[in-house]
Amino acid sequence: MEGLHQTNLAPSLLWGEYLSPSLLNEGNCSHRPAMPLHRGEAVRMPCSAVRSVCNFQAMKANSRNNQLCNISKPTRALVQCINVSNLILPRSRNHHSCQRISTLVLSIAEKTSHSETSDGDDEGHLPTRVKKLQNAVGPNKTLFDAQARVCTGPTQTRPLDEAQAFKVLGTILQSARGELPDSEKVSHAQMGAYFGAMTLRANCFPPPTRWSEGEQKAMSTFWPALYRCLPEEVLFLADPEGTIMGGSKGPLFSGNSPPDVRLVGALREILVGGHLGHEEVVMLLKRVLPLEGPKSEVSDALLAAFLICARMNGETDRELKAYCMAFDDELGLLPVAKVKSLTHYGEPYDGNTRFFRSSLFVAAVRASYGETCLLHGVDWMPPKGGVTEEQVLKLMGAKTTLLPKEAVRFLEDKDVGFAYISQREARPSLYSLVDLREHIKKRPPIATTEKVQHYIKATGREAMVASFYHEVYEDPLLMLIRRRGVQAGLVIKGEEGALSLTTKCRSPAAVVKGKPLNYVAGFRPQHVSSAGIRNPEGVLRETFALEVNAKDYGIAPSATPRVDRSVEKNLELGMAALRGEKGPAYDRIVLNAAVTDHSLGCIGAESPLIAAERARDAIDSGRALNAMLNYIERSRS
Repeated sequence: MEGLHQTNLAPSLLWGEYLSPSLLNEGNCSHRPAMPLHRGEAVRMPCSAVRSVCNFQAMKANSRNNQLCNISKPTRALVQCINVSNLILPRSRNHHSCQRISTLVLSIAEKTSHSETSDGDDEGHLPTRVKKLQNAVGPNKTLFDAQARVCTGPTQTRPLDEAQAFKVLGTILQSARGELPDSEKVSHAQMGAYFGAMTLRANCFPPPTRWSEGEQKAMSTFWPALYRCLPEEVLFLADPEGTIMGGSKGPLFSGNSPPDVRLVGALREILVGGHLGHEEVVMLLKRVLPLEGPKSEVSDALLAAFLICARMNGETDRELKAYCMAFDDELGLLPVAKVKSLTHYGEPYDGNTRFFRSSLFVAAVRASYGETCLLHGVDWMPPKGGVTEEQVLKLMGAKTTLLPKEAVRFLEDKDVGFAYISQREARPSLYSLVDLREHIKKRPPIATTEKVQHYIKATGREAMVASFYHEVYEDPLLMLIRRRGVQAGLVIKGEEGALSLTTKCRSPAAVVKGKPLNYVAGFRPQHVSSAGIRNPEGVLRETFALEVNAKDYGIAPSATPRVDRSVEKNLELGMAALRGEKGPAYDRIVLNAAVTDHSLGCIGAESPLIAAERARDAIDSGRALNAMLNYIERSRS
């Protein structure tokens, strides 16, 4: 029981109570009237940056129901974050920059005032959205905790003990019988992910991560009642061939719609540890996506099982390439930006929950000296539901609904030089999976491949930068980057598995799992061959892998700035740094800009110290701040 109380699966009642006759008898399995869903009112929480001015609406970051992390109206945070009176700019530019900032703040203030008194659909308003699920209930917390343990790889899975297994299956049975309110029900997507994972474990996993004795006992106890109540697609996932628990429904099930037929065929291969070919994955994804919500023909349970079990199996290169490129033509031919260089940034779409997320501000710095940057992401994404670039831009009042062809204008604008594209606009098929991804709890294959999307081409040199955490994805990410046809590529293990490298020194006692923090690897053009022959077109490539030390870039160690899910705090740190305020956030922006420039072989970044000095000058001269302000102003016009 010790392990039980160390997790959130610890039951409030003894597990034996789940064996009551009323639960396991042959009673009616039809859904009973659900209890009303009670949701707490949003809390009014003051932001530290403007505590004396106003309060902010605090929004939960762990549920799609609330859509975003702590986000307030844009003006209030922006006024404090760029603090006109404290701008550090050259004297000749100070008055002009202050005027621009004041104009921008007043403009956003008018928009904010309007949005506070209007029910319009402008970007400051969060409209009610229809979930892209057939069965939009839950998700159930007990199942979430179980999924976190069992919906993962052959070495990471942690089998449930007897008490935990009884609690989980008892909760599923109560939900299937309609005995739980909608807010506490186990969704079909959760059932699909859980039973699919259990079947894969039973069929393929090594003994330490197969079913525990407790899981076997719980399943034997609950299976007769579950067999009478669960949807037939869930019974198929629990025992596809009738060899685990017995029964004819699994072997005979073929799907209830054309998309489901494809999913069932793929799952019969995946659930025994098999893999699919490139074309099979592409055709399946195009057949089932985009999801259409309650009217969709695609089973939540089958698609959830497909996505999570494909991840648990360990994707092949062919499968990853299919997930990455299946929807490249969704909006037609890629637009082309007439720029000398373009760097595509692939941050984790689920954001940061602890540490400062720097890429938006790094992009403004690099853009100010001609290294054009394209950021992409989403407003909110599970499982972390952390701070994203889109949330920060929306808080500043920038437009976050640009189509790729519209973003080209900002890339080609020498006074801006960077842009942001939302997956919602550029890949609506993939974006339709957000709600399903919340219910499967763990990251699907698309969580890796969406970081290597190619939304815009450039006439000049192109590079891609993507983050990783698990070392098994280092080489696959570099493979996908090469497949994109770019001239340089970089993968980074930064804080929280994101791109932000740290200036913090590693403790001598720290235990390193896999690649260390600040590890980077990639390829770049080799301008001089081994024979000493010039290679101006960069046809030859050189590869590299190293652990970045901030001291090599002339940056002293410093503590990691924390944001703890606060969009306002992330904005405050970033804008303070862009206005020249020295400190840990400033150092991280300089370090990340310099490392990217030097690693990708950019002109003017021949050494770490030269690259870092150029980044500092871009900030201290005010050029980086101007690029950010230009983007906000011009994206809104």
